[in-house]
Amino acid sequence: MTLSILIWLPAAAALLGALAPGRWPGRVALLGALAALGIAIDYVIRFHTGDSGLQFVTDRMWISALGIHYKLGLDGLNVFLVLLTAVIFLAAIAFANLREWPRPGLFYLQLALAESAVLGAFCAQDLILFVAFFDLMLVPFYFLTGVWGGENRLRATMKLFIYTLVGSLLMLAAAVATGVTAEPAGGSLTFALSELQKLPLSNGSQDWIFLCFAAAFLVKMPAFPLHGWMPDAYEAMPIPALAAFSSVLSKVAAYGFLRIVLPLFPHASHHYQELIMLIALGSILYGSAMAFTTTRARLIVGFSSVAQLGFIVLGIFAFRQTGAQGALLQMVNHGLVTAPLFFIIALVAMRHGGSEDLRDMGGTAFRAPVLATVFLVVAFATLAMPGSSNFVGEFLILLGVFQSKIVIAFVAATGVVLASVYMLRAYIRMMHNRPGPRTESREMSWRDGLIIVPLVAAIIAIAVYPQVALRKSDPTVKTIVGNGGQVTATR
Repeated sequence: MTLSILIWLPAAAALLGALAPGRWPGRVALLGALAALGIAIDYVIRFHTGDSGLQFVTDRMWISALGIHYKLGLDGLNVFLVLLTAVIFLAAIAFANLREWPRPGLFYLQLALAESAVLGAFCAQDLILFVAFFDLMLVPFYFLTGVWGGENRLRATMKLFIYTLVGSLLMLAAAVATGVTAEPAGGSLTFALSELQKLPLSNGSQDWIFLCFAAAFLVKMPAFPLHGWMPDAYEAMPIPALAAFSSVLSKVAAYGFLRIVLPLFPHASHHYQELIMLIALGSILYGSAMAFTTTRARLIVGFSSVAQLGFIVLGIFAFRQTGAQGALLQMVNHGLVTAPLFFIIALVAMRHGGSEDLRDMGGTAFRAPVLATVFLVVAFATLAMPGSSNFVGEFLILLGVFQSKIVIAFVAATGVVLASVYMLRAYIRMMHNRPGPRTESREMSWRDGLIIVPLVAAIIAIAVYPQVALRKSDPTVKTIVGNGGQVTATR
């Protein structure tokens, strides 16, 4: 079984479902996502721990005149991110099936196409193929926001389009320049990542190409101050699309730093280390402050994501194995935590007349203890409570940053404290405030629980035994960060 089946199965199933009447489009898309999850689990089980090289490789020449390969593979960097993608999109499509949508065939096709594109971006081992999947995964969300979004959806779509278009153009230019500049005299043009690593670029070329890739990835995460599209887009997106977007798509950008930037541009990565770490630190402080001041539940999670992705970038650019492993683990943790947070916000809002403002919420916990308990577990994971999954990831990140830049590490540690403030504030106001005039306190249904509880169980499982993910990523991370250390030693 090739990785192509995993990648294209969700989109193919949703395309078939789009031709069916009634509620069948959602059901067929759900079956496709469920099958993709089964395949992803199979790959994780069969993945050989201890091997730093690519496994399950598919390599076909795509455009021979340009040296572009259709090359896919799994290693320690992406195997659990592929599994995360399958889990989150299955949950998002299942949650969407509980509601009615206009033009359901097109709605589920867009969600499934986004899943296929994200899986392709994680599996791609050719630079141009990665760029193609990276751009493709954004297209469905333009439609999901513009057609099925809420108030101000047109403005949100326009901002999302402009910001991501600029980033995509920069990345495309940088990708083409990488292949052309690395082409050896008398050799053939190639964009395969394994071949590009053997063709080192000059320091000057690395510097400006690095900045183009970094800008594209930082816009997509988003990171402060390149986050201008985020508030409007998060407010406008339908909840199932937003859960997938925030939980998974931002990880593709962070993954790009590990997969592309550090191996191909080691000199530039070290040269701009402090700049990127300062941007990450700014994201932590700004995201935490904004999450504390806003009363919009969606934006609390959105700005919290800005802060959490700041931690992830810090771990990557600490150039320490512990920091990079913590960053990879935190990508998985953040995805598993963010999706149920958005689902819970939707459920609580339904009990308060549709309002997602903290000032209109409260009084839910007394008559919905299961919902309150599930929310409490997710909230504790978000604020990295000792014993939670996020605690392990943030601990490893801060350990790596302390080994690299101790002053930045001390300042970044305040983000952990701030997270406890804004998340506990949100939990108390949503669950224990005085009930508003339109409050309907009721327990979550078994169908909602069937979607949310498994995500919470996964959070607890990683908290209890994070070694299952750390052990599989260890050889690949050691190879990438080890190469960075050699560059540092020879400067």
